[in-house]
Amino acid sequence: MNPFSSFLRQWLADDDFDAFVAYWDRLERLTVQVYREKVPVAAAQPEFAEVWPWLRERYGRWQSTLEPFWRQTTAAGASTQTDPFLLLLQKQSSADIPGDWWAMQHLPAAREALNRYVLAQE
Repeated sequence: MNPFSSFLRQWLADDDFDAFVAYWDRLERLTVQVYREKVPVAAAQPEFAEVWPWLRERYGRWQSTLEPFWRQTTAAGASTQTDPFLLLLQKQSSADIPGDWWAMQHLPAAREALNRYVLAQE
């Protein structure tokens, strides 16, 4: 789990959000590893097959809640205009990750949105 997010969430008692963030952490880690070619696409596919469907199924519960927070972020040097969560969740396989610099530029916006949400709950 992202250390800063973990630190922030220690005071937030929301099991649903914790589960969402734990799966998002896995997606984020996998995306970075595949993009940087530290994990081959084929080796990433089993985790992809577990993580992406779980997040896709549950993101609807968080989409409107997280939107104001990702809209306060930047991606690719400008205000974030694209839902960074959906951008990653729309991928169909781990083979869609290599070379997708646009998606990589939106990972920090998603992380920042999660952290902003937690801070707003205090």
